[in-house]
Amino acid sequence: MGRPGGHHGLSRPGRAGRAAKPTATPPADSAPPVQQLRADEVFTAFATSPRGLSEGAADTLRERYGPNELPRPRRKGVWRRFLAQFTDLFALVLIAASALTFLAYALQDPRDVGNLQLAFAILGVVVLNAVIGFVQEYSAERTAETLQAMVPHTCRVLRDGERLELPSGALVPGDVVVLEAGDAVSADCRVVEAHGLSVNNAPLTGESAAVARVGEPTASDTALDSRNCVFMGTTVVSGSGKAVVYATGATTEFGRIFRLTDQAPRQKTPLQREVAVMARRVAALAVAIGAGMFALRLQTGQSLVSAFVFALGVMVAMVPEGLPATLSVSLAIGVRRMARRQALVKRLLAVEALGSTTVICTDKTGTLTQAEMTVTRVWSGGISHEVSGVGYAPVGEVSGAEELRELLRSAVLCTDARLVPPSGSEGWRVLGDTTEGAILVAAAKAGLHPGTEKEAAPRIGEFPFDPVRKLMSTVHRTPEGEVLCVKGAPQELLARCIRIRVHGAEQDLTAPLRDGVVGANDTMAGKGLRVLGVAVRPVGEAPRTAEQAEAGLTFLGLIGMLDPPRPEVAEAVRACRRAGIRIVMVTGDHPLTAEAIARRVGIVTDPHPTVVTGSRLDGMDAAELDGLLAEQGQLLLCRVSPEHKMRVVAALQARGEVVAVTGDGANDAPALKHADIGVSMGATGTDVAREASEMVLLDDSFASITAAVELGRSVYRNIRKFLAYLFSHNIAELAPILAAAFAGFPLVPLTAVQILAIDLGSDVLPALALGAEPPEPDTMDRPPRSRRERLFSAELVRRFLFLGAVQSIGVCAVFFWQIHASGIPYADFTSSDPAYRKAITLTQAAIVVSQFFNALAVRTDRQSVFSVGLFSNPRLIAAGCFGIGLMAAISYVPLLQDVFNTAPLAAADWAVLVAFGVLLLGAEEVRKWWVRRRAVPATTGAPSGAPTGKEAAR
Repeated sequence: MGRPGGHHGLSRPGRAGRAAKPTATPPADSAPPVQQLRADEVFTAFATSPRGLSEGAADTLRERYGPNELPRPRRKGVWRRFLAQFTDLFALVLIAASALTFLAYALQDPRDVGNLQLAFAILGVVVLNAVIGFVQEYSAERTAETLQAMVPHTCRVLRDGERLELPSGALVPGDVVVLEAGDAVSADCRVVEAHGLSVNNAPLTGESAAVARVGEPTASDTALDSRNCVFMGTTVVSGSGKAVVYATGATTEFGRIFRLTDQAPRQKTPLQREVAVMARRVAALAVAIGAGMFALRLQTGQSLVSAFVFALGVMVAMVPEGLPATLSVSLAIGVRRMARRQALVKRLLAVEALGSTTVICTDKTGTLTQAEMTVTRVWSGGISHEVSGVGYAPVGEVSGAEELRELLRSAVLCTDARLVPPSGSEGWRVLGDTTEGAILVAAAKAGLHPGTEKEAAPRIGEFPFDPVRKLMSTVHRTPEGEVLCVKGAPQELLARCIRIRVHGAEQDLTAPLRDGVVGANDTMAGKGLRVLGVAVRPVGEAPRTAEQAEAGLTFLGLIGMLDPPRPEVAEAVRACRRAGIRIVMVTGDHPLTAEAIARRVGIVTDPHPTVVTGSRLDGMDAAELDGLLAEQGQLLLCRVSPEHKMRVVAALQARGEVVAVTGDGANDAPALKHADIGVSMGATGTDVAREASEMVLLDDSFASITAAVELGRSVYRNIRKFLAYLFSHNIAELAPILAAAFAGFPLVPLTAVQILAIDLGSDVLPALALGAEPPEPDTMDRPPRSRRERLFSAELVRRFLFLGAVQSIGVCAVFFWQIHASGIPYADFTSSDPAYRKAITLTQAAIVVSQFFNALAVRTDRQSVFSVGLFSNPRLIAAGCFGIGLMAAISYVPLLQDVFNTAPLAAADWAVLVAFGVLLLGAEEVRKWWVRRRAVPATTGAPSGAPTGKEAAR
């Protein structure tokens, strides 16, 4: 069944704006509630049958009821969302500054046009940031919707007796759906057939315990209280069954709740909260320093308006106006880049946590392997039979096929999957479990027809697969009587067998014969095969429990199948090791199978890795488990249950690890939800696993996890890069103003209008380009980021103080050099003096040029920028050239000269400014060299394995 929420619910044509009331009453007037009807009455009430609707009837009903889609969440109007951009703290500070400047202009006599220009300039910067932030927010929202549509939302439906896999939106009342463990229910349905069926109703009731479902009528007054209904948004925990859809979309119980949650406010992520705290502190500091400068200027005898304009320049110089927009852009770019690498991030929180992941607990099938199981060997009666052919195409041969007919027939009967022939551009594929699909293909290669065999022996009972039992059993009616077919883990199955079939004859399963089965299983598992055992027994009275059914069995043989490793996984594993990330394989497979695959992909390289089974975990207390996980050797956890997986994840987190968990089945959902980063499979994973996770791999490959970790680290580092860029820039703007004030110079070396022009031309656009910076080459050669490390770390502060200090020296030098070169005393300078106009032009140009070189310098944290290519980020070069071009226009265009009170610069002036910029870049390169030199002793003599866990984080 498809996932709840998102795009799947029912919007009725002609009922826009009015939601239909959820109901469990059939279409017929005065009919009893659906939960009180017998199964045959349910089919009659909804004009359907056990074979399901016909396609024609389904099309008619879809026109009547519309698609099975939930109403789209109501969003604020475009204008309201745009105006919300002006509520950011930095925007409010600048709006207040603009209002005060308008007031100062109005109170002046005579009025200074420069103040009016300044007020409009400040508003212009605020509006520009609002536009950028709105566009990025809207773009990110649309991107998220598009990416969510890439994740499968399907359900299994009977149409004209044929089992189909359809989009969940195609469901209509009267459809007969097939329910299996791991499905998320896509509509409200009345169960008509149940085999150990249980569901989790937590989204509706808040109770997480699984509740059993039955197919018989109940006397409940409401469908929600009945035991024979399942509801949209709930998940199938175990068992299987069939149900008739009676409500879709907005008429479902989930649709009613969905409307109630539509107004719930969206919570901010930790990164957003941290930036908000930083913004408040910076704004408070800017206002405080501005007030101090205002008071200082008043004491020197300046007028109230002049002192205010000076203080305003100080305040504007300290406010990083482009930070909110740049932050939005960087996160949006990170999410889009991850999507291009086949990783759908559902929450920004996942982007933040990815950068500090220290342990990945990975499943095997589908993640490390290709999830295309192929039977390659069948063992029966002491003889091993080869099976040729690969993939799901039933092309190949089975050696000694005649001797294996009973074994393969019993295995086929104990499957729910269906083999689908080629259609259109798609080749042979499997609907359902890939392991069962491989069995169907092997049977077809042996000359059996799975569909015919199932029709000849109809299923009359079932005990679904259970991750604790590790077995699945089905009861069938045959001409010889009722028979039970069982398949599952060989060890579990063998423990329940008392006889074995050898060359068509049954005999007691003696100890030597049992040892022969175990040896054959170990041999196949040691070759990397996933092995299933098959057994049967005749049944008289229908067994009531799985324990009764799965006893006294006759062992038929073993089926070994290979799921080849993905070719890209080995390099991804090596990258994780270099990055200090520990990989722990957690699988339900046989230890030998798990170790064989782990060696092929490089997770295991030691001669004797630590292999722990679920039964051994059961015998460990918390201290023993902690000791096991504290060992830095290579660890494989095999034959584990969902409870084991949860316990391991919790124990790792208790040790301070940041844990990512991969999974695809319903049994993986608890661990996925408990992990710091739950990673589910988008192509083959169950709906409940995708719901529980924070990241969905669209291609199911482990390599995509590694790529996402790299991009997650890159996003965080890019944010720190543009923070270093912005704040070093602000220091360079503030320094000459403060220097002039303390030196007793009566005028400002940089006006507020000039500061805004710098921020417009050399602040926002280069910072946006830094947010799009690709990962550095050594991103995956560093240990994970500690969870205790703050965004505004001491390292970041030291860096922007260093860069800001170098820039400030150059900016102050060119200003005072020009002032002293004029030979005019400080007290004789006026705002119209040509020497003063050239001095403030040089100050502005010095900041703009040095920021161009600063942008190049902060592209890398410790690697030389020349190693990644000085001009390898064309967006950054273009943004820098735009800023310098705007500065040139301000210097040479007469109209802009009048606005900014600037003067033309000579070629020699530009040469001096470029020299200061090169000096800045050189100083930063020396700093990086020193950082690299200090890091060398830390890595010299380190063991071949990369640091892992908390040691790496430290």
